[in-house]
Amino acid sequence: MKLNITPLVPGDPALIRELKNHAQQVNAVSEGRIVGAYNALPSVPTAGQFNKGDFVRNSAPAELGTTPNKYVVYGWMCIDDSPLTFVQCRFLTGN
Repeated sequence: MKLNITPLVPGDPALIRELKNHAQQVNAVSEGRIVGAYNALPSVPTAGQFNKGDFVRNSAPAELGTTPNKYVVYGWMCIDDSPLTFVQCRFLTGN
């Protein structure tokens, strides 16, 4: 069930705008859409506040590798926060 993106509260336009933004993000996340993830990046993070176990989605996926071992990088998992270390999370495409 999707959240209503037209808040049914009277009053402050800023509050209404904020509630609408939250509803849109929750709907996007529940549908698995990348636009709903604030932590999506086009490449592996090299700096920032990350903790061991944090996952960053790849907002620019592409098929990589050579046949028959082509893959897509779904994102990166932080395995150490000092020094900041990420590993790729890959899916084979079968091509």
